[in-house]
Amino acid sequence: MSANGLITIASAHGVKDTIDRLEADVKAKGMTVFARIDHAAGAQAAGMALRPTELLIFGNAKGGTPLMQAQQTIGIDLPLKALAYEDAAGKVWLAYNEPAWLTQRHGGTRNEVTDRIGVLLAALSGAAAG
Repeated sequence: MSANGLITIASAHGVKDTIDRLEADVKAKGMTVFARIDHAAGAQAAGMALRPTELLIFGNAKGGTPLMQAQQTIGIDLPLKALAYEDAAGKVWLAYNEPAWLTQRHGGTRNEVTDRIGVLLAALSGAAAG
């Protein structure tokens, strides 16, 4: 777990392809995709420039509900989110919040649920970025 709870991995694909791959895998696992936000398109619509940046919001009540039952305020950080972005050097990254860190942020402790979600997120992100 990183100090600020943000896990960031390099992607071998472009931003759109990385999020496309993640979205397909999330759906294949039976999870719900709630939204996909193209921040660069939003910036362009506002007359501003932003390197490619896309956010995927997804989750599953079976995973999130136990976390909210333990610390209801964690609902502000759920559903889960993953951000793919291109840095100034043209390298693409995929980032997400580490579930154990989220639990800790809301006064809880690492547990079996956060560990399972963490393993799932690592696998999904690795597959999308690889």
